[in-house]
Amino acid sequence: MKKISLFASSKLLPTAAQRWAAVLGLLFFASCSGLKYVPEGEKLYTGSKVTLESPTKLRNQSALQTELTDLIRPQPNSSILGQRPKLYFWHLGLGKSKGLKHFLADKLGEPPVLLSQAQPANTRSLMVNRLQNRGYFHGAAASEVQVKENTAQINYTVRPGQQYTIQEIHFPDRDTLIDAAIRSTQPNTLLKVGDPYDLDVFTSERTRIDQALKNRGYYYFNPNYILFQVDSTLNGKVNVYYKLKAEAPAKATRPYWLKTISLNTNYVLTDTTTREPIRYNKYLYYPDEDVFKAKAITRAVFLYPDSLFRQFRRDQTLSRLMSLNTFRYVEIKFKPSTAGDSAGRARLDADVLMTQLKKKSLRTELQLVSKSNGFVGPGLTAQFRNRSAFRGAEQLLVNAVASYEAQTGAPSGVESTRGTSGLLSTEFGLNAQLVVPRLIAPKLPFLNPRLVNSNFQPRTNFGLGLRYVNRTNYFSTTTYNASYGYSWKTKITNEQEIKLIDASYNSVSTDTAFNKVLDARPFLRQAYTSQFILASSYRYTYNQQVLEKRRQQIFFQGQVEVAGNAANALSRLTAGRTTGDQYYSIAGQRFAQYAKFDLELREYYRISANPASGNRIVGRLQIGAGLPYGNSSGGSLPYLRQYGIGGPNSIRAYAARQIGPGSYRPVAGDFINNYYDQVGDLRLEGNLEYRQDLFPYVKGAVFVDAGNIWLVNNDPQRPGGQFNASTFLNQLAVGAGAGLRVDVQFFVLRFDYAVPLRANYGTPDSGDQSGRLNIAIGYPF
Repeated sequence: MKKISLFASSKLLPTAAQRWAAVLGLLFFASCSGLKYVPEGEKLYTGSKVTLESPTKLRNQSALQTELTDLIRPQPNSSILGQRPKLYFWHLGLGKSKGLKHFLADKLGEPPVLLSQAQPANTRSLMVNRLQNRGYFHGAAASEVQVKENTAQINYTVRPGQQYTIQEIHFPDRDTLIDAAIRSTQPNTLLKVGDPYDLDVFTSERTRIDQALKNRGYYYFNPNYILFQVDSTLNGKVNVYYKLKAEAPAKATRPYWLKTISLNTNYVLTDTTTREPIRYNKYLYYPDEDVFKAKAITRAVFLYPDSLFRQFRRDQTLSRLMSLNTFRYVEIKFKPSTAGDSAGRARLDADVLMTQLKKKSLRTELQLVSKSNGFVGPGLTAQFRNRSAFRGAEQLLVNAVASYEAQTGAPSGVESTRGTSGLLSTEFGLNAQLVVPRLIAPKLPFLNPRLVNSNFQPRTNFGLGLRYVNRTNYFSTTTYNASYGYSWKTKITNEQEIKLIDASYNSVSTDTAFNKVLDARPFLRQAYTSQFILASSYRYTYNQQVLEKRRQQIFFQGQVEVAGNAANALSRLTAGRTTGDQYYSIAGQRFAQYAKFDLELREYYRISANPASGNRIVGRLQIGAGLPYGNSSGGSLPYLRQYGIGGPNSIRAYAARQIGPGSYRPVAGDFINNYYDQVGDLRLEGNLEYRQDLFPYVKGAVFVDAGNIWLVNNDPQRPGGQFNASTFLNQLAVGAGAGLRVDVQFFVLRFDYAVPLRANYGTPDSGDQSGRLNIAIGYPF
C-alpha cells in the first residue's frame, strides 16, 4: 500500500507554524473521536445496519426498512466525519456540579453509548412483532455483533416472508340496532379487498366507525368495543370479520337523543348558580343580559333539544362559541336525563358552561419605532376593546397611534441627499373596527348566513379610520377610510374575505420643496394627488401552518382588488364623456381606477421527522400586478397601493424601497432621486431560507433573496423602469446572508445580515456593496 505523509512536501506546509497547526488539529480530532472515554472492558456502540432478505421485491420495501431501523435502541453517539465532539464535552463535566465545564457538558455533551447497553434480543422481538403488524406473519430476524478494537456494531438480518392480503371483509350481520349502524358505515371503510394486512389501518378503521356512530347518537360507544377476527389460515390471504365485543355495555349499543340543554354564559369553577333560568327557543338559559342577549348565544349553539346527539354538532358548538372571542373557556357536559320519554328513547341532558373574558379592556404601549426606511423615534399606541359592544358578542376595537420620527439611516445615495438633519415625520392615527359574529345578509336559497356546516363563526366587518402623516418641509397626507365586508372559514385551513366597500380619500398637501420634485416628475405627481379610491376586493387564504404536525406545510394567498368602476360608470352617466387629458371626479376630486392582483405562495418543509424540530427549508414567491386604466389610464397606481421592495422582510441586502423600478438607478447627489420614486406597479420576489436549531431558544438561518418592481407605463424620468418581458430576469436584485433568531414561542427577535450579490442595474457599485444588518421582530415569512 502506498503511504502518503502530510509533511512530505514543503510546498504544502512550508512553515513550522503550519506544521504545528496540523499536529494540534490531529490531536484535537483524535480527542474528539471519543474512544479514549470508553471504560475499560467496554466497546463503544457505533450503530446498526438492517438488511432485508426476500426472494422477491417487497411492497414499500424502503419504508419497511426505515420502520425497522427506527426500532433499534439505543441510538449511537452523534458523529461528524467519524469524530464525536459531544463525548469530549461530556468528559469535561465529569465530577463538576457547576461552572463553565458543567455548563458545556450539560448543553453540548452526551455520555458514551456502550455495546453493553444494546439488547439485540429485544430488538429482534420488536422487529418480528412489527413484521406481523404489517402482514408478514412468518417473519424472522437475526443479529450479529461485529467487534473492532474499541468499537462494535450490531447488524440485523430480517427475512419478512410472504405478506398476507385481505381476501374477504364481513361486517356484523345480526339484526340489532348497533350492528345495523356499523353496517351502514361500510361504504366508507378503510379496509379494501386486495390490500395488505396492516394493523395501523385496522386501528384507524375502529376510530372511523366510532366517529360515525357518535354522529348517529351512540354517545357512549367506544372504539375498543369493535373486535376484528382475522382468519389467516389461508395461503397468504386473510378473511376479516367485524364483531361487537360481548362486554360492550348496553348503553353503548343504543342511540341517545337530547332533552334539556342549559346555557350558562357566566360560569366559574365555584359556580353555585342562583339565577333563575328562562326558556328561550326551548333552551334553558341563565341570563346575563348586561353582557349578552340570548339570541347572540343561541346563534352559535348547534345542539338542539329533541334532536339526535351528534358529535360533530357538539364540536361545532364548542368551536363557534370560542371563536366569539368573548369566552376564556367553554365546556359541554352530558349526563343521562332523569326525565322519561314517551317514545322510549334514551335521553341526554347537556350543560353548556361558558367562562367570560373581561368585557372591556384598555391597553397602551410606549414604543421605540424603528422603520425599515430609516425613520426612528418614539411612538405611543392605545387600544380599547369591548367584547360585546351591543350585547351580541360584537367586538369593538378602537386604536389610536401617535409617533414622532427622524430619519437617521437612509440608504447611500437615496435619501441622504436631503440634508444632514434627515427627514422629520409626525404621524397620528385613529381607527375603529366593529366585528359582528354573523353575516348580516338575507337568507338566500343558495346561502344560509349561519353557514351551518362550518365550525367557524362567520363575521361581518366594519371599519372607519383617519391617518395623518406630516413629512416636515415636504408634504402631509390625511387619509380617511371606511370599509364593509365579510370574512368566513369553511375549514381550519381555509379563509375567505370579501370587502364590498373599501373606500378611502387621500388628501395631499405639498410644500414648495416637494413641489419641485413633482414638477420635475409629472409621472410621480399622479401618485401624490388628492384622490378617492373606491375599491372592492376578494381574498382567499389557504394555510396549512395550523396543522403543526404536518411535515410539509403550504401557505397560499390570492387577492383581487378593483377600484373606480362603479364611480366611473356613474360619472359617465352624469357628466358624459371626457376628451384629451380630462378625467372624471367626485366632488371636484379625481378618483383612481385600476385592477390589482396579488399572489403569495410559501412552502415550509421540516427536515426532521420530529414535529418539535425547527430544522426546515422555507421558500416564498410573491407576484403582484396593478393595472391602472380608465380614469387612471397612462399613469400609475395611487401611492398607497404601489409596491416597494427591500427591507428586513423582503430583500434583506437592501433598504426598503431601495430597489427599482426595473433597471432604474437614482443618481447620487440629485435631490429628486429619492425614496419616493422607488415604487412600482408590478412586483416579483422570491426568497429561500434554511432554518436550523442551534441552542434552546436560539435558531440560525442562511438565506437568499431576489426580486424587483416595475412600472406598467413608461416614465421618461425613470429610464429602464418599465416592465419588459425580454429583460426583466436580468433586472432582479439578489442578496444573501445569515441570521440568528431568538425564539421564545411568543416573541421572536431576529438578526439578519445580508450582502448584495447583484443589483437591479447589474454588478453592485461601491455604494451598494456593503452588507446590511436587519434587526426585526418575528420571522420574515
